[in-house]
Amino acid sequence: MKTILSLLLLLFVSRLAAQENEIPKRYTQKGFVMADFLSVDMPTNDLGIDEDHMGLSGIHYNLQFQNFYTGLGFYGAIRGKRGGFFTLGVNAGVKSNLTDKLFLDTGLHFGAGGGASAPDGGGAFILPHLNLGYQFHRFSLTTGYSYINFFDGGNIRSHQLNVAVQIPVDLNYTDFSYQDKAFNANELTNSNWDRKGKRLAFQFHLNNLSPRGRSQDTRGESLNGNTIRLAGFELNSYFNDRWFFFAKFDGAYDGIPAGYMNIFLGGGYHFSFNQNRTNILTKFGLGAGGGGGVDTQGGILVYPDLSIEQHIVNGFYLSVNTGFLMSPNSFFSTSTFGVGVKYYTQLNGIQSSNDQKPKFKGFEIITKQDVYHNAERGINPTENLYQLSIQFNYHLNKNVYLAGQTSFANFGNAGAYAEGIVGMGLQTNYFLADKINFFAQGLIGGAGGGDISTGQGLIVKPSIGSHYRINGNLALRGALGYVKARGGSLSSPFVNLGLSYRLSFLQAN
Repeated sequence: MKTILSLLLLLFVSRLAAQENEIPKRYTQKGFVMADFLSVDMPTNDLGIDEDHMGLSGIHYNLQFQNFYTGLGFYGAIRGKRGGFFTLGVNAGVKSNLTDKLFLDTGLHFGAGGGASAPDGGGAFILPHLNLGYQFHRFSLTTGYSYINFFDGGNIRSHQLNVAVQIPVDLNYTDFSYQDKAFNANELTNSNWDRKGKRLAFQFHLNNLSPRGRSQDTRGESLNGNTIRLAGFELNSYFNDRWFFFAKFDGAYDGIPAGYMNIFLGGGYHFSFNQNRTNILTKFGLGAGGGGGVDTQGGILVYPDLSIEQHIVNGFYLSVNTGFLMSPNSFFSTSTFGVGVKYYTQLNGIQSSNDQKPKFKGFEIITKQDVYHNAERGINPTENLYQLSIQFNYHLNKNVYLAGQTSFANFGNAGAYAEGIVGMGLQTNYFLADKINFFAQGLIGGAGGGDISTGQGLIVKPSIGSHYRINGNLALRGALGYVKARGGSLSSPFVNLGLSYRLSFLQAN
């Protein structure tokens, strides 16, 4: 009997060891980045004067499941007189092949946002489309009919053509359950992780804008001498050792009435010296910006920049940047100066890395609906505020994560209100058949617009909540918390409910 028990125990321990050392399978999620443009016919104003069309440019990322796709997208004004008009939304659609190259793309974007004193109502809108597309070797082009309707008390309704370019960008990942598991590099040799990793960099930064020249607010008063203080986030994705793509998001928290924000996309070149401990980066971006009373006319902005980075510890660098931000005709022009903390990493590959103990890191994309109870207004009557919110969590380990969140109002007569906030959270391990956990997080950043009383824009937003795991990649998420504005009257409890999409990526520095 003792011999049988010993054999059973040995088999059990061997099984546990095999599971512990099992190499996670690498999956590929098909997806594509899409950039599109539409020219929206704006309503006649109260004086009976026709307004110029508002040009909206969007950037989206969609996950593709055979013919069906779904994802997230932003729009920003780049033409007309509504600089500072921004939206956030969710996409869903179907692609149907007509031939090997031709296809139909039918879909719907449900969004939230507004700004720049546009008649956006509560901010909720729909944007269906019916497009004909042509598949080239590395990208596809589509064009067709679309319709936009700010249906929650707004007055923007327009039928128009749209054009778009779609570029395949797939995600390699493994199950979220593998987060925080480390392997020796030798264990991953000759596995499907034995490939060159994707170099990425994430940066949290503070930037100051110092307007000059003809820069003015929407009342025609000069902005010269003002300092607009921004907080934001930047992502760099490298094509090779030197060239990279970047996306940059900023929102004002001090210096002007709340509501200014900008979004930039662009490219840059990376110089390294001092044994890769010191970097110089040159960048050039195009994007949209405005709000907070800043007059950027149509909204399109250009952004040249020079950054110097110095290594601190592990993959962290201290960054200092300077540059310019301006409209193409220099109507709005400002110098920029900022500081930030940047983190470099290699994802999903062990080649070109010296890391002897690569580790899987968890990442979450959370889409949720917020409800603020009795959100204080500057002029309008107090009422509840509803907003669509997207949050990104990067898990340092199983119990600690960094978070970034952006939100845009969609109901509650505050269509121009938006938030951009960052912070961190703590969470418990899962229990009750590995289905439920609890978390607490604290976020801080810029917010404003829509007559919501946020002063110059700085808010703090603590919350607690729980996840319910649906499967390895999806979980329901609910939370309750409090939002408080510094210098404003906004001080409201809130609740939210949403869906978390979770993946693990191999990190090898």
